[in-house]
Amino acid sequence: MIDNQLSGKTILLVNTGSIKKKFILQKIKKFGLVVVCLNKEKNWACPYVDHWILADNTNIAEAIQAIREFISNIPQVKIDGVLTFWEDDVLLTAKIINKFNFIGVDFNVAKKIRNKFLYREFCQENNLPAPEHILLKSIEDIQKLPETFKFPVVIKPAFGSSSAYVVKADDKEQLIDTYKYIKKNISINTESSLVEGMDIFVEEYIAGDEVDIDIVLQNGKIKFYSITDNYQTNEPFFIETGFSIPSSLSNKNQQDLIEMAEVNLEKLGVQNGVIQFEAKSTKNGPVPIEINLRMGGDEVYSFIKGAWNVDLIESAVKIALGIYIPQIKKLEMPCKYITGMDFLSDNSGVLSQLDINEEIHKKDYLEQLHFFKKVGDPILVPPEGYEYLGWITVSGHSLPDARDKLKEALKYIKYEVAKFTQDSLIGKTLRKNSFSYASLNTEIIVKAAKMEKVKKIKREDQRSLHIGIVGNANENEDILLARSSFEISKNIIKALKERKYCVSFFNFNNIEKAFNELKSSNVDLVFNVCEKINNSSLLKPCAIALLDMLQIPYIGPNSLILSLCMDKIRVKKLLTFHNIPIAKWDYAYAIDDEINKDLEFPLIVKPANIDNSFGIDNKSVVTDQYELKKQLKKVIIDLNSPALVEEYIDGDEYNVSILGSEEEGDLRVLPLSRSIFKNMPDKQWHIYTYQKEYANNIIIQQPAKNINKKLETLITEIALDTYNIFDCQDYASIKIRVDKNDNPYVLEINPSPSLIHHNNCLFKVAKLIRMEYGDLLEEIITMAIKRYQQK
Repeated sequence: MIDNQLSGKTILLVNTGSIKKKFILQKIKKFGLVVVCLNKEKNWACPYVDHWILADNTNIAEAIQAIREFISNIPQVKIDGVLTFWEDDVLLTAKIINKFNFIGVDFNVAKKIRNKFLYREFCQENNLPAPEHILLKSIEDIQKLPETFKFPVVIKPAFGSSSAYVVKADDKEQLIDTYKYIKKNISINTESSLVEGMDIFVEEYIAGDEVDIDIVLQNGKIKFYSITDNYQTNEPFFIETGFSIPSSLSNKNQQDLIEMAEVNLEKLGVQNGVIQFEAKSTKNGPVPIEINLRMGGDEVYSFIKGAWNVDLIESAVKIALGIYIPQIKKLEMPCKYITGMDFLSDNSGVLSQLDINEEIHKKDYLEQLHFFKKVGDPILVPPEGYEYLGWITVSGHSLPDARDKLKEALKYIKYEVAKFTQDSLIGKTLRKNSFSYASLNTEIIVKAAKMEKVKKIKREDQRSLHIGIVGNANENEDILLARSSFEISKNIIKALKERKYCVSFFNFNNIEKAFNELKSSNVDLVFNVCEKINNSSLLKPCAIALLDMLQIPYIGPNSLILSLCMDKIRVKKLLTFHNIPIAKWDYAYAIDDEINKDLEFPLIVKPANIDNSFGIDNKSVVTDQYELKKQLKKVIIDLNSPALVEEYIDGDEYNVSILGSEEEGDLRVLPLSRSIFKNMPDKQWHIYTYQKEYANNIIIQQPAKNINKKLETLITEIALDTYNIFDCQDYASIKIRVDKNDNPYVLEINPSPSLIHHNNCLFKVAKLIRMEYGDLLEEIITMAIKRYQQK
């Protein structure tokens, strides 16, 4: 709605702020204002800005000069007032007010308020409540703290906002450690408002109820105020958790707070502005914490508007333009009782899961819901950073009712942040493009071991090695696994012999003969492509155990890892333990084992210890209890296998091929392969079956096309973490499903994927980076050699 008092007026907006401030610019434009924006560059706000003044806002002289040039070059645009909603530019705005005689806070006053230490000094000099405080320039200042200085204390930057680097310390030792931490880490990259200075001071901790007092002040008179209760912050870093309005403090405590704020502003000489005054109500009376010379951030506007129907943006604009605001009569009862909370993470990491049920938007109690982060975004919380993910506000007919509504609303929102640890690679990879490796960011990850200086064999001498192939000869058996193993063996033998390697084959269909041949051979390194021993695929790990017993180096996983990965139930348990995203699941060893009733149909039932999709067909996906029981019988009784039951994820499937070893620091992630099932027949579930009867209907993209960059990175990093959790080495592949909301789920890990030449995922994605079949084999050999040399 266009306000006749505002329409046609021109406001100079200092800094657009982040896109979270979009609602402010939208509101300003609806007033019919002409918006001139002083900003470093044009950005997302272009639809709402009529004229740009481009300058470095951190350079006051440059910014002032740019405004002068704008006024001179475009005289038809008369700026009527100036305003900022961005903490970083409070001082710049005050300087502009002085230079161009606009309405607002004087620069010298603003500087006194923005510098929290100077504000404490001012309070003491003017007999205003203030805790004891001391500027810290070195650890010696801490050692010399007077005995009267009481712990706990709070150490904080003189400048800054959003509680960045504000930390509680319970004793002198903690204070010293905290001081060292802040001095080492304080940076404008973490908190941009620190550009004004990085002084640090310490003050005594104030115990009490923390509140925000939002004030509309014009010509030295408070036209409106509202008090919001802040929930207990997460200490020692004072992370805000939530809030409620109106305040539940007693009328006397509220009156004491507003009187204290009024005296502070009057003595400071603050006459105009929409101001947020942070304070604590203590047993000894109100104590100021800090003053923000701009409208409170983020959710403040919405809950003041919702509770009292007062528009703080409109008030701020009118004050800046000199338009008189009558006394805003405060309602005896709020329009709504509002409570809210910030979405926080307990740890730094990457947002790996986000599910917001659309039903929440149908709830009449929902006021606002903002989630700034997307799946794949990094989240940095103290001590690494000071981020939150978003916020939610809800309303009720009383504060208890609003709090109950908030509890209900949170049931519709689920998110997970995958934790940064020394062993975790989530959030620590960079991918140049779809065809490049995902390389470990060596500036972040400190390698635990260094490569040995002396190597037994150089890369150029690699082809002098005698390579063995452990596999299964066909021998006219009509067994798919044996045929596959023998074909792979022949492919490897042909490719390596073309490159002048000496190659020998050992047929594990005759285990005694193979053992004796291996024992007497001079093979240096073995490719293990064995698929069965004594006609059982469950004994595959024994082939590797035999190589270990003979102390013959080999390529690929050890027997423990291979046997673990063959047991899908143990794989799920391990992934669950490490918080790797997987579909909800359960398992059964006997037909009468109860399956978790919390699992939601459709479900997919798989043999738990058989790979290559054996035993999986279209009936493996079940939609009710009857079908579930039928498939459990098939798997447990007919196939003689435990059954894995998991929720069916309908979406694209990604195959992530990885080369190398985490221990050696040479991990490489090849371009992603993507399977798209949209062309499957109507009654065919979107899965790979053993018979592959509808394989031609599956679209294979190599590399994956048109994939969200953050999703691509997240898939890559989850695959890397999975690879490392299972101690994979040399090469492996991880299958990941992505649901309709772009949430990834690990399906399975293959620590020894097929090395067949044709129609093979690993070879095809390697070829995308110009790696021919022989190149791929040699690269795997090189990585295995390097791994053994580092043992």
